[in-house]
Amino acid sequence: MGDVAAAETVAGGSIEPVYADWRRYNTRIVAGLRGLTANDLTLSAAPDGWPVWAIAAHTAGARIYWLCGVFGEPGSASTPFPAADGEGWEDHLETTRTAAELVGAFESSWRIVEGCLRRWTVPMLDEVFERPLGDRVQRHTRQSVLLRLITHDAFHAGEIAQILGANGRPQFDLWPPQHADPAANEARAAKG
Repeated sequence: MGDVAAAETVAGGSIEPVYADWRRYNTRIVAGLRGLTANDLTLSAAPDGWPVWAIAAHTAGARIYWLCGVFGEPGSASTPFPAADGEGWEDHLETTRTAAELVGAFESSWRIVEGCLRRWTVPMLDEVFERPLGDRVQRHTRQSVLLRLITHDAFHAGEIAQILGANGRPQFDLWPPQHADPAANEARAAKG
């Protein structure tokens, strides 16, 4: 879609074109998780740090917490986090999750993200939602939370990549170098 067509689409409807690259990042995270072994998933940066699987679970669960729990978007029941109350798999470290479970969590949480991006419009981005925290109330706009979730995904993907790399494992990269040769790009993508 050209820049003018994208601007016209956004002005009159969905914000999805503005956040189109997020889908690519999600796809790369899913591909990276899919290739991890049970041993890879238990690696952590420090003895008291979360293992890779818990970091990934937290990342997917945060999408549901914010979009369904705070904003009231539908669909949490179709994810591994149906309560959308912030209680996540990472709160139960004694139950190690598998790569398949994590891939399912990312794919199902992405469907919620994607639905929001399709339904939400530019004027909706400034709408304020309240989140009670003890005796305080925080106010968040849809735009602020979308940016929070994108950076949250990137932060934790980088954290996982560092843990894997520090342990001699292949890392996944949200922004792999691009080559002029399309066949080289495809070969790199196939390797993960």
